[in-house]
Amino acid sequence: MCGIIGVMDRARERMDGTAIRRALSMMDERGSGEGAGYVVYGAFPEFKDYYAIHVFYDNIHEIKSSVEEILDQWGTIVHDEEIPTYDNPRIRKVHRPWRYFFRPNPTLMPRSTTPEDDIVTNITMKVNTTIKGALVFSSGKNLAVFKASGWPEDVADFYGIQNYSGHIWLGHNRYPTNTPGWWGGAHPFNLLDWSVVHNGEITSYGTNRRYIESFGYHCTMFTDTEVVAYLVDLLVRRHGLSEEMAVKALAPPFWDEIDRMPEKKRLLHRALRLCYGSALMNGPFAIVVANHESIVGFTDRIKLRPLVGGEQGDRLYISSEEAAIRTLDPDVDTIFMPRAGEPIVGRVRA
Repeated sequence: MCGIIGVMDRARERMDGTAIRRALSMMDERGSGEGAGYVVYGAFPEFKDYYAIHVFYDNIHEIKSSVEEILDQWGTIVHDEEIPTYDNPRIRKVHRPWRYFFRPNPTLMPRSTTPEDDIVTNITMKVNTTIKGALVFSSGKNLAVFKASGWPEDVADFYGIQNYSGHIWLGHNRYPTNTPGWWGGAHPFNLLDWSVVHNGEITSYGTNRRYIESFGYHCTMFTDTEVVAYLVDLLVRRHGLSEEMAVKALAPPFWDEIDRMPEKKRLLHRALRLCYGSALMNGPFAIVVANHESIVGFTDRIKLRPLVGGEQGDRLYISSEEAAIRTLDPDVDTIFMPRAGEPIVGRVRA
């Protein structure tokens, strides 16, 4: 059972990675030592207007130029650098992590309503499907993903996450349930502004994957959680659903529950189920999704995986365990457990 955790500050007060490292590490019994990771929102204030494209390279000397050629076709590399790492005897550095701060050229997609996002999505899919030995694992503005094969505390120390600060953090302990442990398969999974951590198993993966790939996404990381990130991007960014409506599409009520709803609500939920039947996710799961403005936690329709929320002042916490929340904040004054399928939603203040 994976350990997941998320924290946001509604007032955008920045937090470094020290506390979330400690909180995720106390759920080590949920992990395997084969995968862990973190995401922080607000990591690069000096480059906040550019997409921070993170890449794992197997052999940087042979393939880096191929990735940069694609980036140059679609825009401008403003700055690039190797992601700083620190020697750790328990982390084997099998990939070279690199990041690019990138400005897309929107005139290259004149028919798109979100040309810059579509360009970066296209770059992500093209690199991950055509360049062997390169993997784009994060592509949003002003956010950073850190993940590898290892225990949470070792991955945190390997990247030095205490050196990064932001107003939202997510963390995950363990690797994908049905695939080998490897860096790309570790959580979080990211596309543009959306990042996902997930505990459980999406048994509808095949249906969900075929559905999302019909919209031009390509699943290359061999795990169900990758599909969740793409589904959220499709439903919220491209189709314009609210986070709450997206949750109702992904984890909808059962038909008999819908039949008992008042007419207006019943018609809405019937329409969501009929329209997004292939996006419906089955299986036991608890998921936390974030972007720069919000954090959302939800479970499957009968809550086969645990999810706990907490609040203290402007801070909202979501985790697999209350103990992890209390590790983040020993003085947390409100702890609650959402009903199955009901989202925990937090948003930053304007």
